[in-house]
Amino acid sequence: MPPTAALLDTLEPVVSSAVAAEARHGLTSSPKSLPPWLFYDEAGSRLFEQITALPEYYLTRAEREIFTAHADDIFLSLTDSLVTNLTIAELGAGTASKTGILLRALTRFQPTVLYQPIDISPTALDEADAQIERTIPGITVRPQVANYVTDAFHIERPHDAKVLALYIGSSIGNFSPAEARGILGRLRAQLLPGDALLLGTDLAPCPPDVAAPSKSPHTLLAAYNDKQGVTAAFNRNILARLNRELGANFRPDQFDHRALWNHSHSRIEMHLRSLVPQRVHIPANSAGGDLNLYFAQGETIHTENSYKFTPAAIAALLADSAYSPARTFTDPRNLFAVTLALAV
Repeated sequence: MPPTAALLDTLEPVVSSAVAAEARHGLTSSPKSLPPWLFYDEAGSRLFEQITALPEYYLTRAEREIFTAHADDIFLSLTDSLVTNLTIAELGAGTASKTGILLRALTRFQPTVLYQPIDISPTALDEADAQIERTIPGITVRPQVANYVTDAFHIERPHDAKVLALYIGSSIGNFSPAEARGILGRLRAQLLPGDALLLGTDLAPCPPDVAAPSKSPHTLLAAYNDKQGVTAAFNRNILARLNRELGANFRPDQFDHRALWNHSHSRIEMHLRSLVPQRVHIPANSAGGDLNLYFAQGETIHTENSYKFTPAAIAALLADSAYSPARTFTDPRNLFAVTLALAV
């Protein structure tokens, strides 16, 4: 069932309190920053869905290509016999547009499937619920509204079922290595030996001396700085959200969007750069008193990292989080990887 109006009413004060606390912490730090989960209010979720369809944004297409080619292989890799009792839980599910490929494949092995999407956006979960239950017979959708980074979440386990946890879309790349290990570790705490994780990661550019197809830093940068300006609007929406929810007086048009490739940390960084010297006021809220901020011309707010992974880095991250990599699938151009790992 989709989130009820009563449930959303109880969530809104909690969400606003978390937004206020994150804004105060990040904007009073040096350098200033905001966490990427703040992107995903209703407006931001819609903009991100637009981003995934842009010609420059190869990540979604590459992962979809992997699922289309290898969905059956993924499920057959979980057991020596056909899958007969598997439930799927997904962190950061969004509208679950790619997940439908996996769910359709699973229904070829078992007639009914419980799918548990977990996401911060009730609107996205409503869309996922309606689309999947309408188009894929045998799927029961049980959504959970939660920020899996800051909130507790629960994975339901039907009797004698195994769990396949999905963390796809390269969402893990938004977090520092320590944060990523923490997320995977908290997820692992809800899994049992024999359960599994399917992890989507964007691959790092190969060094020039490696004889393998790969992306270039130019391809990476284009994916985060599209010609239509949708990513720029997505980035600025984080300021519009603070205006809407906290009563701040940011002028988003006085900040420009910047994306850069940080080779030493193997990550794309997104920033908002102040075009002029300016002051911003955030009224007193649940996180504290009035907040008066000054931005020098050219000063930035660091809004997102998107880490890119080598095969060795993927293996190390999984091992550090108590998973054993079982099989990795890539697209023909070696842009993206989907790794199936077992809980150990």
